[in-house]
Amino acid sequence: MKIIDWYILKRYLVTFFVMLLMFIPIGIVIDVSEKVNKILQNKVPFAEVALYYGNFTIYFANLLFPIFLFLSVIWFTSKLANNTEIIAILGSGISFFRFLRPYIIGASIVSVLALLMGFFFVPKASKGFNDFRYTYLKNNPEVRQSSDVYKQISDNEYIYVSSFSYNSKTGYNFNLETFKDNVLVSKVNAGSIRYNEQDSTYTLSAYTKRTIGPMEDIIETAPTKKFKFNFMPDDLTPTVYAAETMTLGELNHFIESEKNRGSGNINAYLVVKYKKYSIPVSAFILTIIAVAVSSMKRRGGMGINLALGIALAFIFIFFDKVFGTMAEKSSFSPLIAVWIPNVAFGVLAVILLRNARR
Repeated sequence: MKIIDWYILKRYLVTFFVMLLMFIPIGIVIDVSEKVNKILQNKVPFAEVALYYGNFTIYFANLLFPIFLFLSVIWFTSKLANNTEIIAILGSGISFFRFLRPYIIGASIVSVLALLMGFFFVPKASKGFNDFRYTYLKNNPEVRQSSDVYKQISDNEYIYVSSFSYNSKTGYNFNLETFKDNVLVSKVNAGSIRYNEQDSTYTLSAYTKRTIGPMEDIIETAPTKKFKFNFMPDDLTPTVYAAETMTLGELNHFIESEKNRGSGNINAYLVVKYKKYSIPVSAFILTIIAVAVSSMKRRGGMGINLALGIALAFIFIFFDKVFGTMAEKSSFSPLIAVWIPNVAFGVLAVILLRNARR
């Protein structure tokens, strides 16, 4: 690497990390001002609060790192352009693509860091961050409530619960269907189902079992009846942030397990998985766009470049949120939904790069 490469690469990395260090304390101050009353009311131990803000730092940095990267590249590249350093570099015979090389190296370093953080460190921080919020701040029981739960609990058994509350360990409109060679052989209905923590059993109220016979069905009823099933309340009410708290290996295993059980929430987990790969790739795309936008000296100065950069950043976030939500709430492919923002902005990066070369 030549001196010019080290010069740009150092500015790239230093500006990015300085911007992170600048905005994270601002985020912490805003978060403290919003939550200090509840923290004091709930008498949260100081050690728990300190751990929460440690996790908050990692969670917040990972969530907004593409935007911080984008704005930092626009910032220092605009300064290079305003100081006519880019004109001098290109005037010395260096091509625009050669000028981009240290930016690509910087984006590679940031992408590898983001990939490792997303695979191993961010899940643990996300778990601590969300557990603290729902334990001390939200007091929201709906985080562990679910409705219309369908599960495959064995090769031949399927259950359905219209609603289940983790707090009371109670569900309603419970069905258990047993098949043999794809033929229904028995069906259990109950008005409610309650988990007994003492012996890990379930109590079914308004119990009815219909066994399908060759000539006639056998019907068994009881006001209440106890059963021991091979599923737990956690299987019926996974936390809303479950996928965010798992490493890549744990997430893959969890998704495969949920598929086998017939979970209807697979798309939400797949979106989290695919974003672990798409976010690091966005570092390259946003870097190229930022250089293309800010490498020209404009009449309005750095402010015009920053305004344009902020507008593009919000459009990127809008695309990411809209398509991510679409995949979670519909049959839209999670893989396509997650990668649409990168593909769209990748095309924009190519167009802007061609104009910048001219």
